[in-house]
Amino acid sequence: MPSPPRDSLPKRTPAIVTPRAESGHRSVTWVGHSTVLLQLGSLNVLTDPVWSERASPLQWIGPPRLMTAAVDFDALPAIDVVLLSHNHYDHLDAATVRRLAARFPKAAWLCPLGLIPLLKRLGVKDPVERDWWQSVATPVFAATCAPAQHFSARGFGDRNDTLCCSWVIETDGVRIYFGGDTGLHPEFGDIGSRLGPFDLVMLPIGAYEPRWFMRTVHCNPEDAVAAYRVLSAASGVAPPCLALHWGTFRLTDEAVEEPPARFAQRWREAGYPDSTNWTFAHGETRRIEGNDRPTSA
Repeated sequence: MPSPPRDSLPKRTPAIVTPRAESGHRSVTWVGHSTVLLQLGSLNVLTDPVWSERASPLQWIGPPRLMTAAVDFDALPAIDVVLLSHNHYDHLDAATVRRLAARFPKAAWLCPLGLIPLLKRLGVKDPVERDWWQSVATPVFAATCAPAQHFSARGFGDRNDTLCCSWVIETDGVRIYFGGDTGLHPEFGDIGSRLGPFDLVMLPIGAYEPRWFMRTVHCNPEDAVAAYRVLSAASGVAPPCLALHWGTFRLTDEAVEEPPARFAQRWREAGYPDSTNWTFAHGETRRIEGNDRPTSA
Protein backbone atom coordinates (compact mmCIF):
# COMPACT_ATOMS: atom_id res chain seq x y z
CA MET A 1 0.00 0.00 0.00
CA PRO A 2 1.59 3.31 -1.06
CA SER A 3 2.35 6.04 1.45
CA PRO A 4 0.70 9.45 1.06
CA PRO A 5 2.80 12.29 -0.39
CA ARG A 6 5.17 14.10 1.94
CA ASP A 7 3.47 16.61 4.26
CA SER A 8 -0.01 15.77 2.99
CA LEU A 9 -1.58 14.91 6.37
CA PRO A 10 -3.34 17.66 8.34
CA LYS A 11 -1.10 20.23 10.00
CA ARG A 12 -1.62 23.03 12.50
CA THR A 13 0.47 25.95 13.65
CA PRO A 14 1.82 25.19 17.14
CA ALA A 15 0.85 27.53 19.98
CA ILE A 16 4.05 27.53 22.03
CA VAL A 17 5.02 29.94 24.78
CA THR A 18 8.68 30.96 24.64
CA PRO A 19 10.90 30.81 26.49
CA ARG A 20 8.54 29.54 29.23
CA ALA A 21 4.91 29.62 30.23
CA GLU A 22 3.64 30.79 33.60
CA SER A 23 2.29 28.64 36.41
CA GLY A 24 -1.15 27.32 35.54
CA HIS A 25 -0.49 27.21 31.78
CA ARG A 26 -0.41 23.54 30.80
CA SER A 27 -0.36 22.53 27.15
CA VAL A 28 0.67 19.69 24.86
CA THR A 29 1.92 19.96 21.28
CA TRP A 30 2.34 16.97 18.97
CA VAL A 31 5.59 17.33 17.03
CA GLY A 32 5.10 13.93 15.37
CA HIS A 33 5.37 10.17 16.08
CA SER A 34 6.21 9.93 19.82
CA THR A 35 7.75 13.39 20.07
CA VAL A 36 5.63 15.68 22.23
CA LEU A 37 6.31 19.08 23.75
CA LEU A 38 4.70 19.52 27.15
CA GLN A 39 4.56 23.01 28.63
CA LEU A 40 3.61 22.46 32.26
CA GLY A 41 3.76 25.79 34.01
CA SER A 42 7.36 26.97 33.67
CA LEU A 43 8.63 23.45 32.88
CA ASN A 44 9.22 22.45 29.25
CA VAL A 45 9.37 18.70 28.59
CA LEU A 46 10.15 16.71 25.42
CA THR A 47 9.33 13.03 24.93
CA ASP A 48 11.35 10.74 22.61
CA PRO A 49 12.67 13.63 20.48
CA VAL A 50 13.32 12.92 16.78
CA TRP A 51 13.99 15.72 14.28
CA SER A 52 16.00 13.74 11.72
CA GLU A 53 14.71 12.94 8.25
CA ARG A 54 14.89 9.18 8.75
CA ALA A 55 14.27 6.81 11.65
CA SER A 56 17.56 5.08 11.02
CA PRO A 57 21.24 5.06 11.98
CA LEU A 58 21.96 6.22 8.41
CA GLN A 59 20.28 9.22 6.80
CA TRP A 60 20.39 7.78 3.28
CA ILE A 61 18.42 4.62 4.05
CA GLY A 62 15.59 3.65 6.39
CA PRO A 63 12.05 4.94 6.98
CA PRO A 64 11.77 8.58 5.81
CA ARG A 65 9.55 11.18 7.39
CA LEU A 66 6.07 11.44 5.94
CA MET A 67 5.57 14.70 7.83
CA THR A 68 8.16 17.35 8.61
CA ALA A 69 8.68 17.86 12.33
CA ALA A 70 5.77 20.13 13.22
CA VAL A 71 7.86 22.36 15.51
CA ASP A 72 10.96 23.84 13.94
CA PHE A 73 13.98 22.87 16.03
CA ASP A 74 15.12 26.49 16.30
CA ALA A 75 11.66 27.47 17.55
CA LEU A 76 11.80 25.19 20.60
CA PRO A 77 11.44 26.89 23.97
CA ALA A 78 14.02 26.29 26.70
CA ILE A 79 13.90 22.53 27.29
CA ASP A 80 14.17 21.44 30.93
CA VAL A 81 13.42 17.69 30.81
CA VAL A 82 13.72 14.99 28.15
CA LEU A 83 11.92 11.67 28.72
CA LEU A 84 13.26 8.68 26.78
CA SER A 85 11.35 5.40 26.56
CA HIS A 86 13.94 3.17 24.83
CA ASN A 87 16.72 3.15 22.26
CA HIS A 88 15.03 2.45 18.90
CA TYR A 89 15.93 4.95 16.20
CA ASP A 90 12.40 6.30 15.88
CA HIS A 91 12.52 7.23 19.58
CA LEU A 92 16.19 7.93 20.33
CA ASP A 93 17.79 9.77 17.42
CA ALA A 94 21.52 10.43 17.78
CA ALA A 95 21.60 13.64 15.74
CA THR A 96 18.68 15.10 17.66
CA VAL A 97 20.21 14.16 21.02
CA ARG A 98 23.45 15.89 20.05
CA ARG A 99 21.59 19.04 18.97
CA LEU A 100 19.49 19.17 22.13
CA ALA A 101 22.44 18.46 24.42
CA ALA A 102 24.44 21.28 22.82
CA ARG A 103 21.61 23.79 22.85
CA PHE A 104 20.16 22.94 26.28
CA PRO A 105 23.12 21.68 28.34
CA LYS A 106 21.26 22.00 31.66
CA ALA A 107 18.28 19.87 30.63
CA ALA A 108 17.58 16.75 32.70
CA TRP A 109 17.60 13.57 30.60
CA LEU A 110 15.62 10.70 32.12
CA CYS A 111 16.04 7.25 30.61
CA PRO A 112 15.52 3.55 31.41
CA LEU A 113 18.36 1.32 32.57
CA GLY A 114 21.35 0.92 30.29
CA LEU A 115 21.21 4.10 28.21
CA ILE A 116 23.65 6.30 30.15
CA PRO A 117 26.76 5.26 28.15
CA LEU A 118 25.07 6.02 24.81
CA LEU A 119 23.69 9.36 25.98
CA LYS A 120 27.07 10.45 27.34
CA ARG A 121 28.71 9.59 24.00
CA LEU A 122 26.12 11.82 22.35
CA GLY A 123 26.96 14.77 24.59
CA VAL A 124 24.45 14.54 27.44
CA LYS A 125 26.30 15.56 30.57
CA ASP A 126 24.46 13.88 33.43
CA PRO A 127 21.71 11.53 32.23
CA VAL A 128 19.64 9.84 34.93
CA GLU A 129 18.47 6.27 34.51
CA ARG A 130 15.79 4.42 36.43
CA ASP A 131 14.34 0.94 36.65
CA TRP A 132 10.58 0.34 36.60
CA TRP A 133 8.82 1.95 39.57
CA GLN A 134 11.86 4.03 40.51
CA SER A 135 11.42 7.80 40.71
CA VAL A 136 13.27 11.07 40.29
CA ALA A 137 12.31 13.90 42.63
CA THR A 138 13.39 17.53 42.29
CA PRO A 139 12.04 20.77 43.75
CA VAL A 140 10.26 21.42 40.42
CA PHE A 141 9.02 18.04 39.17
CA ALA A 142 8.71 14.36 40.01
CA ALA A 143 8.97 11.55 37.47
CA THR A 144 8.53 7.79 37.74
CA CYS A 145 9.76 5.12 35.34
CA ALA A 146 6.97 2.63 34.66
CA PRO A 147 6.63 -0.68 32.78
CA ALA A 148 6.28 -1.12 29.03
CA GLN A 149 6.16 -4.22 26.82
CA HIS A 150 8.53 -3.74 23.93
CA PHE A 151 12.18 -4.53 23.09
CA SER A 152 15.39 -2.60 22.64
CA ALA A 153 18.22 -2.73 20.08
CA ARG A 154 20.36 -0.38 18.02
CA GLY A 155 22.29 -3.00 16.09
CA PHE A 156 23.01 -6.70 15.89
CA GLY A 157 23.69 -8.53 19.10
CA ASP A 158 22.33 -5.99 21.60
CA ARG A 159 18.66 -6.97 21.66
CA ASN A 160 17.16 -6.21 25.08
CA ASP A 161 20.51 -5.19 26.58
CA THR A 162 18.76 -2.01 27.76
CA LEU A 163 15.34 -1.40 29.31
CA CYS A 164 12.14 -0.12 27.72
CA CYS A 165 9.75 1.96 29.81
CA SER A 166 6.95 4.46 30.07
CA TRP A 167 7.02 7.60 32.24
CA VAL A 168 4.80 9.57 34.56
CA ILE A 169 5.76 13.19 35.12
CA GLU A 170 4.18 15.47 37.68
CA THR A 171 4.56 19.23 38.04
CA ASP A 172 2.50 22.43 38.34
CA GLY A 173 -0.48 20.50 39.70
CA VAL A 174 -0.79 18.02 36.82
CA ARG A 175 0.25 14.41 36.27
CA ILE A 176 0.94 13.11 32.75
CA TYR A 177 1.38 9.51 31.57
CA PHE A 178 3.64 8.92 28.54
CA GLY A 179 3.25 5.34 27.34
CA GLY A 180 6.39 5.25 25.19
CA ASP A 181 6.34 2.32 22.76
CA THR A 182 4.45 -0.72 23.99
CA GLY A 183 2.12 -3.60 23.41
CA LEU A 184 -0.87 -4.25 25.63
CA HIS A 185 0.39 -5.69 28.92
CA PRO A 186 -0.96 -6.56 32.39
CA GLU A 187 0.89 -3.77 34.22
CA PHE A 188 -1.41 -0.97 33.01
CA GLY A 189 -3.70 -1.52 35.98
CA ASP A 190 -0.83 -1.17 38.45
CA ILE A 191 0.39 1.95 36.66
CA GLY A 192 -3.04 3.53 37.02
CA SER A 193 -3.54 2.56 40.65
CA ARG A 194 0.01 3.29 41.82
CA LEU A 195 0.82 6.41 39.80
CA GLY A 196 -2.55 7.93 38.81
CA PRO A 197 -4.89 9.67 38.54
CA PHE A 198 -3.70 11.35 35.35
CA ASP A 199 -4.63 14.63 33.71
CA LEU A 200 -3.46 13.39 30.30
CA VAL A 201 -2.67 9.90 29.00
CA MET A 202 -0.46 9.54 25.90
CA LEU A 203 -0.60 6.12 24.20
CA PRO A 204 0.70 4.66 20.91
CA ILE A 205 -1.94 3.58 18.39
CA GLY A 206 0.05 2.76 15.21
CA ALA A 207 2.65 0.43 13.63
CA TYR A 208 0.70 -2.76 14.29
CA GLU A 209 0.51 -4.85 11.09
CA PRO A 210 1.14 -7.70 10.47
CA ARG A 211 -0.53 -8.44 13.77
CA TRP A 212 1.05 -11.87 14.28
CA PHE A 213 4.43 -10.14 14.36
CA MET A 214 3.62 -6.83 16.08
CA ARG A 215 1.04 -7.91 18.67
CA THR A 216 3.43 -8.20 21.61
CA VAL A 217 5.35 -4.97 20.99
CA HIS A 218 2.92 -2.42 19.48
CA CYS A 219 -0.62 -1.47 20.50
CA ASN A 220 -3.18 -1.31 17.76
CA PRO A 221 -6.18 1.01 18.26
CA GLU A 222 -8.15 -1.69 20.09
CA ASP A 223 -5.23 -2.33 22.45
CA ALA A 224 -4.79 1.39 23.07
CA VAL A 225 -8.45 1.73 24.08
CA ALA A 226 -8.10 -1.33 26.33
CA ALA A 227 -4.96 0.13 27.95
CA TYR A 228 -6.70 3.45 28.47
CA ARG A 229 -9.71 1.73 30.01
CA VAL A 230 -7.53 -0.01 32.61
CA LEU A 231 -5.40 3.07 33.30
CA SER A 232 -8.39 5.33 33.84
CA ALA A 233 -10.46 2.79 35.77
CA ALA A 234 -7.62 2.13 38.19
CA SER A 235 -7.06 5.83 38.84
CA GLY A 236 -10.74 6.75 38.96
CA VAL A 237 -10.77 9.50 36.33
CA ALA A 238 -11.17 9.55 32.53
CA PRO A 239 -8.65 12.10 31.20
CA PRO A 240 -8.00 12.97 27.55
CA CYS A 241 -5.97 10.44 25.59
CA LEU A 242 -3.38 11.73 23.10
CA ALA A 243 -2.81 9.23 20.26
CA LEU A 244 0.87 8.80 19.35
CA HIS A 245 3.11 6.67 17.11
CA TRP A 246 1.33 7.11 13.80
CA GLY A 247 1.44 9.31 10.69
CA THR A 248 5.10 10.38 10.84
CA PHE A 249 7.17 7.35 9.82
CA ARG A 250 5.86 4.39 7.79
CA LEU A 251 7.13 1.45 9.86
CA THR A 252 4.58 -1.31 9.22
CA ASP A 253 1.96 -2.55 6.76
CA GLU A 254 -1.26 -0.74 7.72
CA ALA A 255 -2.36 2.32 5.77
CA VAL A 256 -0.98 5.54 7.24
CA GLU A 257 -4.45 7.02 7.76
CA GLU A 258 -5.93 3.87 9.29
CA PRO A 259 -4.85 4.14 12.97
CA PRO A 260 -6.63 7.42 13.84
CA ALA A 261 -9.85 6.45 12.04
CA ARG A 262 -9.91 3.03 13.67
CA PHE A 263 -9.03 4.50 17.06
CA ALA A 264 -11.89 7.01 16.83
CA GLN A 265 -14.35 4.24 15.99
CA ARG A 266 -13.21 2.03 18.87
CA TRP A 267 -13.20 5.03 21.23
CA ARG A 268 -16.85 5.75 20.49
CA GLU A 269 -17.80 2.07 20.72
CA ALA A 270 -16.23 2.01 24.20
CA GLY A 271 -18.55 4.84 25.23
CA TYR A 272 -15.94 7.58 25.57
CA PRO A 273 -16.77 11.09 24.37
CA ASP A 274 -15.07 12.48 21.28
CA SER A 275 -13.85 15.37 23.41
CA THR A 276 -11.40 13.07 25.21
CA ASN A 277 -10.02 11.51 22.01
CA TRP A 278 -7.05 13.78 21.39
CA THR A 279 -5.93 12.59 17.98
CA PHE A 280 -4.05 15.66 16.80
CA ALA A 281 -2.99 17.08 13.51
CA HIS A 282 0.77 17.47 13.36
CA GLY A 283 1.68 20.63 15.24
CA GLU A 284 -1.62 20.89 17.07
CA THR A 285 -1.57 22.34 20.59
CA ARG A 286 -4.23 21.95 23.28
CA ARG A 287 -4.48 23.13 26.85
CA ILE A 288 -4.52 20.53 29.62
CA GLU A 289 -7.08 21.05 32.36
CA GLY A 290 -5.33 20.12 35.60
CA ASN A 291 -6.68 19.32 39.03
CA ASP A 292 -4.02 21.42 40.80
CA ARG A 293 -2.95 18.54 42.98
CA PRO A 294 0.27 18.98 44.98
CA THR A 295 3.40 17.77 43.17
CA SER A 296 5.04 14.92 45.05
CA ALA A 297 8.52 16.28 44.39
